[in-house]
Amino acid sequence: MRFIICGAGGLGSVIGGMLARAGEDVTLVGRPRHMDAIKASGLHITGIYGDFVVREHLTCVTHPDQAPGEFDLMILLTKGKDTETALAEAASLKDRVRMVCSFQNGIGKEERLRDWAGRDKVIGASTIEGGVLLEPGHVMAGLTTPTTAYFGELDGGVTPRIEAVVAAFQNAGFGTKAMQNIRQVLWEKLMQIGTASGWSVSTLGLPLTFPDGLEVRAGAVNYILLARDFLKVYKAMGYAPQNFYAPMGQFREYDSLPFDDAVDLMMQLGVRFRQRMQASGETEGRTSMHQDLHRRRKMEVDIILKPYLDKAAELGVDVPVLQYVYGVAKVQDSGLAD
Repeated sequence: MRFIICGAGGLGSVIGGMLARAGEDVTLVGRPRHMDAIKASGLHITGIYGDFVVREHLTCVTHPDQAPGEFDLMILLTKGKDTETALAEAASLKDRVRMVCSFQNGIGKEERLRDWAGRDKVIGASTIEGGVLLEPGHVMAGLTTPTTAYFGELDGGVTPRIEAVVAAFQNAGFGTKAMQNIRQVLWEKLMQIGTASGWSVSTLGLPLTFPDGLEVRAGAVNYILLARDFLKVYKAMGYAPQNFYAPMGQFREYDSLPFDDAVDLMMQLGVRFRQRMQASGETEGRTSMHQDLHRRRKMEVDIILKPYLDKAAELGVDVPVLQYVYGVAKVQDSGLAD
């Protein structure tokens, strides 16, 4: 298949690099210094998948207009705040892509893509993969789960085109499944990243990493309190937790276990997270929103946290912990640069 990834920073480069390594034709659209470094020396990927350089099946451009030919799938991976700019710049791709999806955070991005590309071209997609741009030309794959990506038709069902994308991702080494109800995956993923990100920016100081906080019992307590607020909304929407991204998200257990046992489970996750970091050589250990705070850049607070607050208000669900975390994050965000 031919893929084009608009917004090829850390995560986009990991996904694109792995697909290219497996023989798929991949075009990355990214910042000039990063694209120039890849053109000169290849794409260096380190972390959980090993240490290697990808040179074949990889085209690097700095603007979508420079990408030649037609594509089977366009993946949008810019920050949410950059979506409108990215889609405006990608206008020349509209008639050259057969499918479009987004791996961005948040809910509602698929409807925006439908407005841009047409209803029939857009498919649902979700991933928990993590990637960090260490320096131009060098990215680190820092997070995956046994099933790390899901695809499905937005209106329900699995079609041959979904199966083809799933097969390509599986061949690239990503645990991937086709889903009958991709929208539930999208909401559960948002619950996953909302809990992890909201907890990180409200509980951890700037020098601390994810396992630092979970290894302290009070930190794990805060995590479960926040997760249970998210779960109240998720269940009020008619969903039952499925643990799509286990073991990183074990929402069935957060919901059903006695409170102290759920806290113990989070502390154990913190220990495993640190062991994985040590084994892979990862030093970041932060969610994307916590990375933005650490680097003093605007965070995706309203994209990651507000959809659940809005649903809580719509459904009459009381979520005091989530409301507090949102307030903390908004105050912190007010002092960050665009």
